[in-house]
Amino acid sequence: MNIPVDSIRVKRRVRSDAGDIRSLVESIKRYGLLHPILINEKNELIAGERRLRAVQELGWHMVPVNVIHGAGDVSELEMEIEENVQRADFSEDDLLKAYMRLNRLKNPGPFRRLLRYIADFFRRLFRRIRLFFKQLVQKNKKRKRP
Repeated sequence: MNIPVDSIRVKRRVRSDAGDIRSLVESIKRYGLLHPILINEKNELIAGERRLRAVQELGWHMVPVNVIHGAGDVSELEMEIEENVQRADFSEDDLLKAYMRLNRLKNPGPFRRLLRYIADFFRRLFRRIRLFFKQLVQKNKKRKRP
């Protein structure tokens, strides 16, 4: 569900410093908001203050939200804490592997391009062969009918 950005009320927060949100702004600009902001039925922010600030900086008028009904102050505070605690950064090895894979996908070498071309050629060839035999079988079935 989308609601007006300016209708979200920010109440007392655990995090006192949102930090630098420039990279988050750039991420949202490039990929959109990957995770909706979490609010209660009174449009009070439960979780996602940094995302909210980023979309405000981008000038968004509407923002995707998930609404939690009847949670109460204790549960809302637990959700705010959970969202910021229950996440894990990539390990250095995993991050390195991810960027190496991304680099290969963005910059395939000539050998990779050739392999991709050959694979596409055979994929199309086998599709055509399969279609040919399928049509052949259908023609034979029609001929055998009295």
